[in-house]
Amino acid sequence: MLFTKEEYKERLKKVQKSMQDKGIDLLISQDTNNMNYLTGYDAWSFYYAQCVIVHINADEPLCFIRAQDAGGAYIKTYLKKENIIVYKEKYIHTWPMHPYDPLVELIKNNKWDKLNIGVEMDSHYFTAYCYEKLKQGLPNAKIKDSERLVNWVRLVKSDVEINLMKGAAQISQIGMKVAIESINPGVRQCDAVAEIQKALFKGTPEIGGEYASIATLLPTGKGTSASHLTATDEKFVEGEATIIELSGVNKRYHCPMARTVLLGKPDQKKIDAMKATNEALDAGIQATKPGNTADDVAQKFWAVLDKYNIKKESRTGYSIGIGYPPDWGEHTLNIYKGDMTVLQPNVCFHMIAVMQFGDWGVEASESVRVTEKGSECFCNFSRELHIK
Repeated sequence: MLFTKEEYKERLKKVQKSMQDKGIDLLISQDTNNMNYLTGYDAWSFYYAQCVIVHINADEPLCFIRAQDAGGAYIKTYLKKENIIVYKEKYIHTWPMHPYDPLVELIKNNKWDKLNIGVEMDSHYFTAYCYEKLKQGLPNAKIKDSERLVNWVRLVKSDVEINLMKGAAQISQIGMKVAIESINPGVRQCDAVAEIQKALFKGTPEIGGEYASIATLLPTGKGTSASHLTATDEKFVEGEATIIELSGVNKRYHCPMARTVLLGKPDQKKIDAMKATNEALDAGIQATKPGNTADDVAQKFWAVLDKYNIKKESRTGYSIGIGYPPDWGEHTLNIYKGDMTVLQPNVCFHMIAVMQFGDWGVEASESVRVTEKGSECFCNFSRELHIK
């Protein structure tokens, strides 16, 4: 068990308090990250129906899981065996039968079918079919969006979670060092990523790495003007820049980082763009402290970009912590103008500055923690344009 039972109980209390505030009697959480947060469950089973069920007065959640994955739930969660609810394999890909048929029966058998039930409407793994099964099977229940209730509880990390993220940051730094060493003219992108992935999984002598919830991103050449491009079998070319975005992972906790490498002679326009990028990041990080808002951080960041007449429409940060595919963001706080979320100690976010200029771009990012009096970056790795 990764955390103490006391920590899991405290998480449950916070979730139940938020349920009470939102008028939710029963919460069905399909978000893989939230399942891990509430129970410790960790397996590659999220591609099919599973969830955690929280009753507002329960001492423990229920983990609703496929029979083939029950063993993982017994091993990974802190729950009593009777709170791991297993549905039969006959419900796997046998439409119109569906795992939510036994879920509906579970709710009815517990006489919860007339309660206010919260679901995660925008969770990656809560499908329209799941929603329709609940609506049709529970006509007397009031089903409503929980509005990322558990995600918001996750926003402020415990000290144990922070230590796990610091371990992930160590792995991120190792991976980035290998990335910059591996990117050379004539080397295939896929071969560089092979070395990066080896380093990220190998981790440190004390901490082994894991798969990240986003693939290593490696836009190169004209691709630096685009976002979220992955490696191909094409070769790196002298005179072109490459953006590396990756994350070390420690017990599912992420600390992403992005840097830019340039092969060949110095390019002044890229050097200047990176200088402005780092100045904007520094301004935002300096504004990160308890009591300030995400908007305060964003205003300082964009003030620098305005000074250099750089246009950036996308957000420049988002909260991070636990991560499963397809995303390592928590889907709560955004570092963006107008987000009035108040920063508290142990709020963590990925502050990412993507600057794109037609057919080229540069990028740098930091994983940032709000401290008692200010902030700190998890990683310690030069953000300058790495010229080779």
